[in-house]
Amino acid sequence: MKRLALFAASCIIALPAYAQNVATVNGKAITQKQLDDFVSLLVEQGAQDSPQLREQVKQEMIGRLVAVQAAEKAGIDKQADVRQEVELARQGILVRALMSDYLKKHPVSDADIQAEYDEIKKAQEGRQEYKLRHILVKEEQAAKDIIAAIKSKKTTFDAAAKKDSIDPGSGAKGGDLGWGPSSNYVPEFAQAVEKLKKGQMTDTPVQTQFGWHVIQVDDARPVSLPDLKDVKPQIEEMLRQDKLVQFQQELMKSADVK
Repeated sequence: MKRLALFAASCIIALPAYAQNVATVNGKAITQKQLDDFVSLLVEQGAQDSPQLREQVKQEMIGRLVAVQAAEKAGIDKQADVRQEVELARQGILVRALMSDYLKKHPVSDADIQAEYDEIKKAQEGRQEYKLRHILVKEEQAAKDIIAAIKSKKTTFDAAAKKDSIDPGSGAKGGDLGWGPSSNYVPEFAQAVEKLKKGQMTDTPVQTQFGWHVIQVDDARPVSLPDLKDVKPQIEEMLRQDKLVQFQQELMKSADVK
């Protein structure tokens, strides 16, 4: 009776340890922690934790382990190209983990984001954005003829753009390029835009790498910066990347590279 009680007690003690394994493959265990870690990784990437997901992960882990064991048995893990690929993968994982750890220890604060937003806003002061139209043609004379026809009211800018422009994006829309700062365009185009007033068209064609342009400024207004709440994620990510670049530069400076 005493021996039976001892056996029962040993089963109770051993049960939790045994339950930590979700499967064994040819004697090698897949632990509950390994499964939980895999599921957590998928959840971070947007998956929804559920019994179905956990079963899929379990079967995936079993399938992987079966394949890995077969590869090791065949000696594939000892092939030079495979070992190199494994090492590169290991390095990539370590680099990503190092960068993630650095950002956790050096997070971007709300004050950092506000300061960067204020700097961007200050830099935009006094800048203009323009609502533009253009007509793009291959030859200078063709552009001159179009300007003359528009000025003499033989045609309209809209009609000429739809008929003659070789820019497929704007031509069908009467040459409309929408709103944007002059910096959106190549220098020759931008310089011509900045010299025009609202409602004015270029008197002479403007040459760029794309051809000859007839440009018209439909409207102009001061550059409007979105509210901080609307661009906060983008600014935060930009600052995170800046931190990582600086960190990498510091690592390189402190390394003994010969």
